[in-house]
Amino acid sequence: MEPLGFFEIWAGVIVRFWPVWLGLAVIMGSSAVFKRRLGLYGRLYDSNVGMIGLGIVLFWILTAIFPEIIATFDPIEQFASIKRKPPGTIETSAGIPAYFGGDNLGRDLFSRMVHGSQFVLTVAPAATLVAYMVGISLGLPAGYFGRMMDAVLTFIANLVLAFPVILLFYLLVTPGVRETAIPNVMSGVFFAFPIVFFVLLFYSRYATRPQLLAVLLAATGLIGAWLYAGLVFDSDPFGLIRLEPNELNIFAAVVFASSPGVFRIVRGLTMDIKTRDYVAAAQTRGERAWYIMLWEILPNARGPLIVDACLRIGYTTILLGTLGFFGLGLAPESPDWGSMINQTRGFIRIAPTIVLPQTVALATLVLGLNLLADGLREQSLKD
Repeated sequence: MEPLGFFEIWAGVIVRFWPVWLGLAVIMGSSAVFKRRLGLYGRLYDSNVGMIGLGIVLFWILTAIFPEIIATFDPIEQFASIKRKPPGTIETSAGIPAYFGGDNLGRDLFSRMVHGSQFVLTVAPAATLVAYMVGISLGLPAGYFGRMMDAVLTFIANLVLAFPVILLFYLLVTPGVRETAIPNVMSGVFFAFPIVFFVLLFYSRYATRPQLLAVLLAATGLIGAWLYAGLVFDSDPFGLIRLEPNELNIFAAVVFASSPGVFRIVRGLTMDIKTRDYVAAAQTRGERAWYIMLWEILPNARGPLIVDACLRIGYTTILLGTLGFFGLGLAPESPDWGSMINQTRGFIRIAPTIVLPQTVALATLVLGLNLLADGLREQSLKD
């Protein structure tokens, strides 16, 4: 069968992404209508750069939600008829085109690119969120109290930051370390921070309302214990949470590498904001230190932190791609963008387009996150 032409390929790709176009129309259309009620997110629609970045990021988020509908083949299924073939080659047994061609093992590159978005858009935001919980929980008291606590925590953060990131990941994610208890211990420590954060958040606010506080703490304990058991010990009683082999190690390594940077940003913002008049007023009212940190200082630091979070997710995306490229990502058959680049780069002379889908996917996601951060920065400066 004759391969598809250039326009036929892109027409087919556009049609395959119909759930994404529908989702984008609903989300961005409704958001544009009600943008005046949506705070900082709504103001993004007044920024061309922010809207473009948001559109790109939403495109990949929706792709990660609907991979089974968008993809044409199973991402690990192999077909001899499309092995190292150019884009548009028809898979003979099914009569379905491989829109972006096949890799060196005959797996459909389009389907693997689509399914690969799930790993990136699960690990990168989740690891960044946990890193922020760690950085905020340590950066707030370090900046607020100062003295010995600040000196010790800053020294530890600088020590981690001074270590080369790639070498750090080689030490944490290599097979020899995977088989030890180190990743589980690190994950156990890191995943405790979100629970501690929410306990302090609710206690500092509702200590004078014991009934509401008891309900909030009970909910935090139950949900936290469920997530903790599933993520750290792989023993979720409901079977809803399960990390694939090496995902926990990658997750722990990303959080370990990202937390010191977040700590330094939060510490610096805290040292600046604690001198403001509204903080002095809260101190005069006799508010507790954690109330001031979590309900006076942290909300007023949200602008820079949101912008940094978008950039940090982009950095983490690049880092995950780099790990996959060096063989430190998921298992080889997994559709990890970095691993796909590594597995196909040796066949560029045979099939010049073989590395393009996953490379362009990685680049566009990072570009979208950077543009989104620029839009958020532009709008947050207007506050």
